[in-house]
Amino acid sequence: MKANRVEAIEVDLLLQAIFERYGHDFRSYARASINRRVKHFLADSECTTISELIPKLLHDQTFFEKMVRYFSITVTEMFRDPLVYQGIREQVVPALKTYPYIRVWNAGCATGEETYSLAIVLQEEGMYDRATLFATDFNDAALEKAEEAIYQPEKIREFTSNYQKAGGKNSFSSYYHARYGAVTVDPSLKKNITFANHNLVTDSVFSEMHLILCRNVMIYFSKPLQDRVLRLFSDSLVPNGFLCLGSKENLAFSEVSDHFIPVDEKLRIYQKKRPPVAA
Repeated sequence: MKANRVEAIEVDLLLQAIFERYGHDFRSYARASINRRVKHFLADSECTTISELIPKLLHDQTFFEKMVRYFSITVTEMFRDPLVYQGIREQVVPALKTYPYIRVWNAGCATGEETYSLAIVLQEEGMYDRATLFATDFNDAALEKAEEAIYQPEKIREFTSNYQKAGGKNSFSSYYHARYGAVTVDPSLKKNITFANHNLVTDSVFSEMHLILCRNVMIYFSKPLQDRVLRLFSDSLVPNGFLCLGSKENLAFSEVSDHFIPVDEKLRIYQKKRPPVAA
């Protein structure tokens, strides 16, 4: 049997073991991406084959938790893709202002930079006090960093530039405090944010959301899994609610494409249609 076929069987068994033991379902992730992550973890472990990983993760939860971090992409930054935040400010916020309160879900929040960027936009638009933000990820280590909101000072120049390009209205320095060789987000931005573990593959809806951001997460999913997640988002949004995806993600050819209208196709911002009134 060819080596690559053996490796494929090993990966199948590994993913099934993870699902059966811990409930995390990576079986529908894009296989090329999963293969890369498994190999990276294998190289950093003391195992020589993928098969050797299976008994260790079954009997050692700490080993599994270390592995699962390799399956979670946490590359992010404040106001990443600044034009998206400018688009939210100009094309989404005016509609959100018509609600007495708003609920926002940042799915796949990683280490929290995107969530705090949203909080800044809402604060500058006078909406933060009547907003509730839910920031979710399946990676508990990333969620802990998000709640701590402590970032490296060398990132501040990039964050500041992004903020300015996104149409920021104040000095970015008013949103963080620098001390002891690190930067921490101002506590005022944390008060209406709830961080929680949520797995888009297996968990249920967050109901009555007015805005959902899930950017650069579904590019790692297979087409059936993308459809499953997009149905989840559609079911979670109120009529006329907004969905913002990553630059390489869109609703075209998805099972829910007819549930939405494009607000800005280039920025991947969509609005859920209001259901027709019954005759």
